[in-house]
Amino acid sequence: MRRGPGYREFVTLMAVMISITALSIDMMLPALPEIGKDLRVGHVNDVQLVVTVLLFGMGIGQLLFGPLADSFGRKPVIIIGFAVFIIGCLFSIFSNRFELMIIGRMIQGIGTGGPRTAIIALVRDQYGGRAMARIMSVVMAIFIVVPAIAPALGQAVLLAMGWRAIFGVLMIQGLVALTWFTIRQPETLSRDDRIPFSSGRILEAVLGVCNNRLSMGYTLASGCIAGVLMSYLSSAQQIFQEVYGLGREFPVYMAALALFVGGASLVNSRIVMRFGMRVLSYRAILLFLVLTTIYLAVTYQMGGRTPLWLMMVFFAPSFFCMGILFGNLSAVAMEPLKHMAGIGAAIIGSLSNFISSSFGALVGRCYDGSTLPLACGFVILGTLTAIAMRWAENPQKMTG
Repeated sequence: MRRGPGYREFVTLMAVMISITALSIDMMLPALPEIGKDLRVGHVNDVQLVVTVLLFGMGIGQLLFGPLADSFGRKPVIIIGFAVFIIGCLFSIFSNRFELMIIGRMIQGIGTGGPRTAIIALVRDQYGGRAMARIMSVVMAIFIVVPAIAPALGQAVLLAMGWRAIFGVLMIQGLVALTWFTIRQPETLSRDDRIPFSSGRILEAVLGVCNNRLSMGYTLASGCIAGVLMSYLSSAQQIFQEVYGLGREFPVYMAALALFVGGASLVNSRIVMRFGMRVLSYRAILLFLVLTTIYLAVTYQMGGRTPLWLMMVFFAPSFFCMGILFGNLSAVAMEPLKHMAGIGAAIIGSLSNFISSSFGALVGRCYDGSTLPLACGFVILGTLTAIAMRWAENPQKMTG
């Protein structure tokens, strides 16, 4: 097997490829009003589908590409996924109706499902346990820094060339990542470890994952906490620009919150080997629930319109807690699945995306000109995350 890139290049390459999903979401946010206007969207909240449908498509893509990654290797699946993503970008660039835009976004999501699934399996091929959590935390730190600059980048492209050019930028990044990966990264799944592609084996693997309490519980938890982020992203543009009247300044505030998530992931990568994934996750979700419950109470008392500074004071540490959770929950869910890393990553990723995109769309549709629906969504989804984690651990001990 050809020697691959070193640790730093490997982590950076993985982060660049995974960050395409973040760019595909956050670069769109400043352009949502223009997209809705140009494509004649009926209801103002419907334009949020440009964000949520991509995650739903990625869930489908992960289910499709996961079994293929175990049967034919990680590398071909990643290459095909990038090709599908590029086709979806072209579809969106030339769309003249909102329905066609949504189809293009769905295709992009399906395409990102290939790299997303195969990358996690590729990391799992080479690392396990806390070492994998460390890798994923560093990757997620870089992954989350991208949203810090993505809205500003999207706004710059929007002002200079229009919203269609944003998809051109995404397509270029896809081509760069694809070229880098193809040249530098060797296949990590040996032919002896590949599983013949058959519906029977896939069904058996699906049942095996679903019957594993630890994997399923933490998958559900991962989906719920990701739903918090999707709820925020779905309505962020409207909240910052309509509730707080920030106009073109809103990417600055989004960047600040994104850096708290990325910073938490980086901190987690340095302390997870000492404290363990589960202990850190439990502490993070408890603090998250305390913060968001207080914020909900304050928001309700103030009629759904807290001052911007107060919202940021509560959101910043809450987003830090989410950053601790993101890398750890997926790593714990993958821990029992080394023998079926491809299909395991597919099921975990797709189910998590279906949950997060559905909750994100639901909370986003509840936007009423205030932050109260978002605050309620944070508390409910945080509670569901904690319940899923507790269910997964019972009767197991909270170590590791």
